[in-house]
Amino acid sequence: MANALDIHQLTVNYEKTSALWDINVSISSGSLVGIIGPNGAGKSTLLKALLGLIKPLSGSVLFYGTSFAKVKEQIAYVPQKGSIDWDFPITVFDVVLMGRYRKLKGLKWYRKADKEAALKILERLEMGALAERQISALSGGQQQRLFIARALLQEANILLLDEPFAAVDKATEEVIIQILKDLRDEGKTILVVHHDLKMAHEYFDKALLLNTSLVAYGKTEEVLSADNLARAYGKKGELFSEATRLSEAEKAGLFS
Repeated sequence: MANALDIHQLTVNYEKTSALWDINVSISSGSLVGIIGPNGAGKSTLLKALLGLIKPLSGSVLFYGTSFAKVKEQIAYVPQKGSIDWDFPITVFDVVLMGRYRKLKGLKWYRKADKEAALKILERLEMGALAERQISALSGGQQQRLFIARALLQEANILLLDEPFAAVDKATEEVIIQILKDLRDEGKTILVVHHDLKMAHEYFDKALLLNTSLVAYGKTEEVLSADNLARAYGKKGELFSEATRLSEAEKAGLFS
């Protein structure tokens, strides 16, 4: 079986500044992967390059051995919530239904089955009571759940999520990560841009450690070693000290 994702010599520039440099990595199906690295490391840029939202300087990206254009219906993207116009006059239910838009196949209206599936997913995300609410009235955690619900309705096999835990409370974070783990167990492949090193060991099977170039990819406990974190974050500053402490705690068995 082809890998869910193969990235070969991917390089992205912003004008004359390198955002990603010579990324080579293959990700197998059924993986829950944390994309981790310091601010400005190219984590969000990587997702956008995979989707063709940013044109790379060089390199190639294959999903299941073929181009994004040929399998785009199988791929769902949850952007950072700051990139959404939350003042747009639309309800929670209508946004979630957009996940079925590509499946209309010439139909003018969503089917009854589509609407029932949308409501079921909202209930799964504990948002059923918010179906008719305008998106402008949602809290930060509800906003994150909304676009995850849309991605779930799309029934994609690959999900790309850009910081889905940003500005959410702990209860919402736990709901989201459990759903992602359930999807992984169903064979879905999930890439999550994430910044909290403390929770990475608990959340992700594998980690992709990035700082413009690929530092390491593999099992989370192996990738987030002190040496690799030093390469990614540098040996100075509080962030590296915290990263090293967490890495040593993991080795000592302090995280389950």
